[in-house]
Amino acid sequence: MSEAPVLSVEQLHVHYRQREVLSGVNLENIRPGELVALVGPNAAGKSTLLKAIAGLVPAAGRIRYGDDDWSGWPLRKRVEHIGFMPQSVPESSTLTVLEATLVALRCGQPGVHKNDELDALRMIEHLGIGDLALRPLYELSGGQRQLAALAQAVVRGSPVLLLDEPVSALDLAHQWQVMNVARRLADEGRIVMVVLHDLALAAQWANGIAILHKRQIHSFGAPNEIITNTTLREVWGVQARVRTCEQGRPFVLVDALATQ
Repeated sequence: MSEAPVLSVEQLHVHYRQREVLSGVNLENIRPGELVALVGPNAAGKSTLLKAIAGLVPAAGRIRYGDDDWSGWPLRKRVEHIGFMPQSVPESSTLTVLEATLVALRCGQPGVHKNDELDALRMIEHLGIGDLALRPLYELSGGQRQLAALAQAVVRGSPVLLLDEPVSALDLAHQWQVMNVARRLADEGRIVMVVLHDLALAAQWANGIAILHKRQIHSFGAPNEIITNTTLREVWGVQARVRTCEQGRPFVLVDALATQ
């Protein structure tokens, strides 16, 4: 049995309106079963990196999945391998959760299959939102819409999941619910990459954290290795203390802006 492919980003460059957004980004050997958090200051390029990996923005460089450079893959093949959850999800759609999940399942697929509805419903149940299946999206709370969007992103069984700020503006309970689902999907053997702002959430749920700064990867590694006083000062410009909870995870106490 062959080993599952790993994902690597090599010398990725992205320009937007003649401005360089990402400059030579390298992020190598992300393995199935891993959840990687992309963190960094505002406008560091986190969402752009996720979109570039998904093929949603033009980029130069290589994005390897196993032995393949998938930047040249046709749309249908890319859809089969990547589930993408955008930063903002529609609030006014009259589609039910089940209908929206069905639309996502059939995206890029020729024809309709008799088991589509059952497969979509199974995924909704798997994510713990079976009670929302027949409710229209416009009736849902922000947290419920995020979970519905997650169902759409993962229903095709894509081996790579890219989640752009899936917990933004959510309360603590919904943050936990979304991240718990993301962790479970990684544990099932997927590669999961998540854009986050909250370092505590990243440290709690991720195997690895990639810090973006000045259009490049500043550091990439286990949470305990790269969340340091020095990194917080260099990247976020804050004077802070890093402490470890009773479960061995780091958390951050910010004391002041760093002096120049």
